[in-house]
Amino acid sequence: MVVEKKRSFKNITKSILVAFAIIAFWRGVWELMDIYLFPSNKPLSALVSLIIGLVILYSTRNLLEKLT
Repeated sequence: MVVEKKRSFKNITKSILVAFAIIAFWRGVWELMDIYLFPSNKPLSALVSLIIGLVILYSTRNLLEKLT
């Protein structure tokens, strides 16, 4: 029982650290895209980012299906 609680606490701690790392990574990517991808035109930057994301998701759909 005590071992399970320690393992559970370690899993929660690791999950929080991974979540923080993912959020920090995407915050950095978002900031870089705001700086370099049409910095003077925010709507165009958002639209191009959306299109790039959709193209990447569409092109990797077979890989994602294999993973699930």
